[in-house]
Amino acid sequence: MDVPETDGPRRMSPRRLKNLTMLAGIVLSGLVLLAWTGQWFSLTIRGQAAGHSTLGVTGSTAAPALIALALAGLALVGALAISGRVIRAVLGVVQALIGFTVVFSAVGALVDPIGASEPLITATTGVAGNASVAKLVTADSVSIWPRFALVVGVLVFALGIFIVATGRRWPGSSKKYQPVRLEEAEVGENPVADWDSLSGGGDPTSR
Repeated sequence: MDVPETDGPRRMSPRRLKNLTMLAGIVLSGLVLLAWTGQWFSLTIRGQAAGHSTLGVTGSTAAPALIALALAGLALVGALAISGRVIRAVLGVVQALIGFTVVFSAVGALVDPIGASEPLITATTGVAGNASVAKLVTADSVSIWPRFALVVGVLVFALGIFIVATGRRWPGSSKKYQPVRLEEAEVGENPVADWDSLSGGGDPTSR
């Protein structure tokens, strides 16, 4: 039986590639923001009366930079929509740096949960200092959110590299974003005569 010939998979159009890349940037920025709101650690704190209490630490304490990084990612998507080829490459590098910073923040919190939680512990107990705070924590557990942020950060970094590699194929921005050049209108040699002609119903620009 003869098999009909095909042209193979259709190549994605540049405009569709641009739109999907920007959509990915929005989604990943939203996921970074979601990780920032999640509870990263659960710490058991020794109380003053030999009791113990549990303290939940969210990403806003353990990795406070994530909120700024998420907003920066959203702003970067907006810039990509109107940027030219060279600026796209620069923005791709910035996107990769945002992803690297997200990964760095997540790894730092995973390596030292107590240190990352110190501001909240101090605000709750009034005890300051790394050594003193560490003595108050009798147990700690790590949730999925730091690892989630780590994975998202890697994806954000990969998206930045993808933008650098493919941005040159994207279509240019819409004409409404192109700069407008203002030119001086031509006027007659005699402004008084032009005014008189206009008052009489004539068109001084027709000369």
